[in-house]
Parts: sequence; C-alpha cells; structure tokens
Amino acid sequence: RFLTSKEEFHAFLRAGGEPGDRVGGGGEEEKEKEEKEHDREEKEQNKDKEEKKEKEEQVSSCHSEPPTKRVRIEEPGQDGENQEDAGAEEKEQPERKRARGQNKSRPCMKPKNYEQSRLCPSVTQGCPGKCHFGPRCRFLHDVGEYLAGKPSDLGQRCVLFDTFGRCPYGVTCRFGRAHLGDGHQNIINASLAQQWEGKLLVRNNLPKELQQQLRKRKFIFQKAEEYLRGLQPRGGGKGGKATEEQEVSDCTGPQEGLGDGGTPQCPELGEDPQAEAPSSPGDGDGPSIPTVGPLTDEDVTKLRPCERKKLEIQGKLYLAPLTTCGNLPFRRICKRFGADVTCGEMAVCTNLLQGQSSEWALLKRHHTEDVFGVQLEGAFPDTMTRCAELLNRTIEVDFVDINVGCPIDLVYKKGGGCALMTRSNKFEQIVRGMNSVLDVPLTVKIRTGVQEKINVAHKIIPKIREWGASMVTLHGRSREQRYTRSADWEYIAQCARIASPMPLFGNGDILSYEDANRAMEMGVSGIMIARQVPVGALIKPWLFTEIKEQRHWDISSRERFDILKDFTNYGLEHWGSDTQGVEKTRKFLLEWLSFLCRYIPVGLLEHLPQRINERPPYYLGRDYLETLMASQNVDDWIKISELLLGPVPPSFTFLPKHKANSYR
Repeated sequence: RFLTSKEEFHAFLRAGGEPGDRVGGGGEEEKEKEEKEHDREEKEQNKDKEEKKEKEEQVSSCHSEPPTKRVRIEEPGQDGENQEDAGAEEKEQPERKRARGQNKSRPCMKPKNYEQSRLCPSVTQGCPGKCHFGPRCRFLHDVGEYLAGKPSDLGQRCVLFDTFGRCPYGVTCRFGRAHLGDGHQNIINASLAQQWEGKLLVRNNLPKELQQQLRKRKFIFQKAEEYLRGLQPRGGGKGGKATEEQEVSDCTGPQEGLGDGGTPQCPELGEDPQAEAPSSPGDGDGPSIPTVGPLTDEDVTKLRPCERKKLEIQGKLYLAPLTTCGNLPFRRICKRFGADVTCGEMAVCTNLLQGQSSEWALLKRHHTEDVFGVQLEGAFPDTMTRCAELLNRTIEVDFVDINVGCPIDLVYKKGGGCALMTRSNKFEQIVRGMNSVLDVPLTVKIRTGVQEKINVAHKIIPKIREWGASMVTLHGRSREQRYTRSADWEYIAQCARIASPMPLFGNGDILSYEDANRAMEMGVSGIMIARQVPVGALIKPWLFTEIKEQRHWDISSRERFDILKDFTNYGLEHWGSDTQGVEKTRKFLLEWLSFLCRYIPVGLLEHLPQRINERPPYYLGRDYLETLMASQNVDDWIKISELLLGPVPPSFTFLPKHKANSYR
C-alpha cells in the first residue's frame, strides 16, 4: 500500500509539508478521504481473506509453492502469452541507456565561488599585527568591512563553542552570535575549555616541517633505500627490458629453493631470520647512509615477523575504506553504532611523498577510533616502500593496507589497484618491501580477479601469505563485474580455506544481520562492510548495531534525521564552522545522501531483509520526512541539507560522484 508511481511521488513532495506530518494529514476533507479509504481497504482485505480460504480448500491436497517461485511464474515472459505481450511492450518502449561511471565533469564549488571576501586568519586568531604577508595579503583585515558582506548566521548555537568552550573561527563562524560579545570579541567558556586542554582529539596531522622536507626531498628513507638497493640489477645498466627481467629474477628466483632449506639472495626480504647474520647499517654493496648517535640493538638486530605487533581482529566488524564518503565524521557515526575496526580513505602514495595536504588529510584519526588503519595505493616498489617507511615514522596507525582491489580506470591503467594482480613480480616486491620497513601489520585487499569468469585470487593468496602479509580481505567480485553481480561467497569460502592460518575477511553484499551470519558460516575470519553500490554501511550505518544485536531495526525518519544532524555537527568540528567548513560539510552530506536514499524502512517491506542489489521502487513513506529521504532527486537532497545547514549559497550546484546515484 506504500507503492506509488514516479509522478505521484514527486507531486507529493512538490505539495510540501512540514517534516514529521503524517502522509495525507491536514484538513477535515483529507481526514474524511482517509476514513473512506480505510473502510474501502478493510472491505478489500476481507474479500481477499475469503478468496484465500477458498483457494486453500481447493489446493489442500497439493503442496503450495514458495512465494518467490509464485512471483516468478506470475512475471511476464514466463509462459507463451506473457512472452508475446512482453515482446510487444519492449518494442513500444524506447531503449534507455543506463547511467554508469563517474560524473567526471561535474561542477566544483571552490571557496571563492561562495565567499568573495575572506578575513585574514591572523585577525581570526586575534593577532592582526602579525600577518606575515603585510600589505601583500589578499585577505581582509578590517572586521567591519568583512561583517558588512558576511552572510547571515545559520543558527543560534555553535557546536564548537558548546562542546569545547571556544570557537577558533571567531567572527567568521556562521553561528557567531552564540559566542561573540561586545566589539565582536570571541567569548570563551573557561571551565569547559580547561577540560579539553592538552587533549589531542585528532591525530596524524601533517607538520609544516615535515611538509617542507618532503617538498624539498630532504626526508631520508634509510630502511627503504637498503631494501631497494637489493632490488637493483647486479650487472648495472640504465634499465630497459633486460634490466627489469634481472630485477625480478634477483628477488623471485630463490623462492623455489626456500622449501629445500635455501635462503633468498636478497637479505632484506628476511624470509629466514635465523639464517641471516646481523649486519650493521654500513654493510652492503651500496653507499651507507650517515647516522647520528650511538649504535643500539635496534640498528643491528632485525625485528623478526613473530616479534611484531599482532593484528587480532578476528570476528570483529570492519568498516572498509570508502572513497569520498568514508571521511572522519562518517567513521565517527559508524563507530558509535558498533564498528570495531576503521580504516581511512584510499591515499595515493606519490601524493603523500610530495607532502600534499589534501592527501595527508585522509590519514587523520579521531581519538575514538581505537583500531585504525590506513590504505595505500601505488604501482611501484620504490614509492610504496618509501611511503610505508614515511608513515611508520610519522603517524600512529594499527595496520597499513595495500589497495589491490580498486577497479577504476585512472588507477588500473597506471598499474595500481587490480592491475597488481596481473603483475605478480611488482606485487611481491611491494609487499616484501613494505613489510620490511613497517613495525605494524601489513594487510592486503584484493578482488577475485580482473576478468569476469577467470578467478585468480586462490592462486595469489598463498603467495601473499608467504610474502609476509598479516591478513587478506577478499571482495567477491572481479574488476569487470564491478558491482553489477552478486558477490561470490562460495569462492570466498574456498579462498578462506586456502589462506589458513592467515586470517581472511570476506566482503560483498552485507546489508543485514542475516547476510552477516551467512557470511560468517562460510569460514571467514570476519566481514568487511564496504562500498557496494548500493553500499551497506552508507545505506545503513546502524547495520553494525543490527549485526551485534541480531535484529532488524525499524528506524524512524526522525531517528535517521538525528543521525544526519550528528554528522553535520561532527563535520563542523572537523572542517570548521566558517563558510568554507559549512559548505564542505554540505558537500559530503550530499554525497552520503546519494547512497542513503536507497534504504527502504523495515516497516514498509513485505519480505525481510532488503536486498543490496535491488533498486528501491517509488513509495510514499509513513510521514513526509521519510518520503523526502527516499527521493533520488538532487534537489530534494539539497532541501534536506538546508534543514541542517541553512540555505545554500547563490548559484549552488551539486552532482553526485556516481552517475547512477541520482538525476536532476
């Protein structure tokens, strides 16, 4: 009774209504109509019951068919007559091209598009005389001039001031009336601010000194250079095909002799620690790297794999790295609902080595994330090994993950992501190199293969275990399949048996606790809830609670709206409460809503649970807000964002990252 047509759905939303009103509420005439419709529905239900009883008496001697089978028989195209009708309908309907891929040319809203005049940070921080650029500064220094053009405030309360007792954005805050006193002075709640003094809420920031070292290429990669020297060809030369073959043979040739008790030719790989003699940093063919200070045991003795920190997350719920949407505020939401393990968004190793602030922002870790890892993407052993050593020395993580499952062309054509599954020599050198410089466990995320009907994961997993990885996560689809087919959990179970004793996490099509239970019965060590389209964690961040409590949660539209409100508060804490921070929070909120609209409330479903690959039909929810959240129109998402973050700036435009997510 909730199903409707596309035209009726949008007509209802255009008619408007306050969030929380019942569908069809308001007015005596509408109430009379509701009563008449209710009486008519009761009569129809009584007739249906009588007809069902008659049918049951007629087929009492026969076994009834399951509901799914009955539906298939009733579908057009199963018998001869229906096939003819369906063929006629197909001819009449024009072919509709399916929207796929990314909106690569979508408009990008930069800060200057919605804020023409910005206040200098030195004025915001209360030291206007200390602007390093002086008269060359392109920002305003006159507070009165800035306030004359500043947009109106968005609310009466500032989340930063209410939480921490102080808002660092001062007069630029879009909720400034909550903490601005006479003369536009920033008010501080001393007692509340003292409670947070000295506490580090977000870790893994990029210091300016480190950024300058990376940009000027003055950062010394001692362990990585030692490993990479072992990969260089012994005969010399400037590279080319012959050099590359020699490079591979130096490191991969001895594997055949390992089973007979031999030792690898490259001492840096450390396959047999007992066979290796301790060597000083100056040993080796290449020039030694100068060091300062006394020689310690750590400089001489190599850390054996058995002495490293173990990654003990078997049976835990793992929130996978979600590009664009798996930001820090979203991870806080999932952590609150029961996610045990979190991982940052995929970071490109070359951008990290260049000291790009936008890429380093993907590594930030909130203090509530007790088990946290980062995921790296790269195609070559030198950049990946150096990046691993860089992160090992500068940030706090519990594990590092290698992305060997990214299917997008931009990554694949450069030899990264899924392409590493077909470049086994480079793949081995990357895993061994990163493992040799890391003090934390190394994990790998892969797919079943590159081509649709050719699975190769079962051949690669034993090698990954031999190369020193602590865990493997397997997504049950190939690169060519993307997200169009169901995940192959039978194959995941087969790979889990092959991977033993190394833990293997399964990934794909988890949208309910029943799906999670079936996945765990396959023999995997745990499940990763990741970014299928539609996406399990992005459609239902409360999925972690459902799995732990073994129940279907019929969450109301008001509760879902409160989750969005918490996300915006976390976003304002993370990105800022000024105009730039508000619009960045809005952008990521809209990206999340492009997935959240795929959720169908449990109370509206005829059969539980909702299937992850089924596109939801048009339906009217139990109230106006529930219907608004079900819309797949960008304009309706913007309307939801305005309920939380105020009106959008003039000339605001938004398109989701994925074409299939919405329409205008």
